[in-house]
Amino acid sequence: MHFVIMGCGRVGASLARALERAGHEVAIIDQDESAFRRLGASFEGRRVVGVGFDRDTLREAGIEEAYAFAAVSSGDNSNILAARVAREKFGVENVVARIYDPGRAEIYQRLGIPTVATVKWTSDQVLRRLLPQGHVPEFTDPSGRVVIAEMPVNPAWVGRRVFDLEAVVGGRVAYLTRLGEGLIPTSETVHQDGDLIHFSLDRDRLSEAERILDAAPPA
Repeated sequence: MHFVIMGCGRVGASLARALERAGHEVAIIDQDESAFRRLGASFEGRRVVGVGFDRDTLREAGIEEAYAFAAVSSGDNSNILAARVAREKFGVENVVARIYDPGRAEIYQRLGIPTVATVKWTSDQVLRRLLPQGHVPEFTDPSGRVVIAEMPVNPAWVGRRVFDLEAVVGGRVAYLTRLGEGLIPTSETVHQDGDLIHFSLDRDRLSEAERILDAAPPA
């Protein structure tokens, strides 16, 4: 997939390298050409000098073919403007914007732009918003076959046993996070609102598991 990143600071460069290592095509935009030195000599993606919310600059970066767009420059207004242009003018569905002022987050969310405040910032959080659900495994075994990945669950599963989720997914719940605390489920553990479920399963089962858990449980 093709990804466009605006801002080649530490976060932007880290995202670009991580996405390229995962086998994706990446274009990164920055007004300061010297910022691209953070990418290192091994980076093979596009380096585009320009303003990230300028349409011609975005086209040069391949926004029209982009699967996702991340605005991670040092300016809140620039980031949200660029994210809106990517979504509203070019139809990119997967966008995320970095913000420095958490008080603006609610406003931006109403505009349909997922945001991450700097106080919570890590490149992994951004990747989880850009890539398909569950496609940023927390753990992969040396063979690359078995992964542990956090999987979003339809709210209709609340009140059902965690083992019921395992039965339909064909994997195991490695652990869950409840109120910030890790918990290894037992046969009696019930899925509660706000739980984060971390499944262990074959990598080939990721997409099918996401589809199942995105729907309500079977009757």
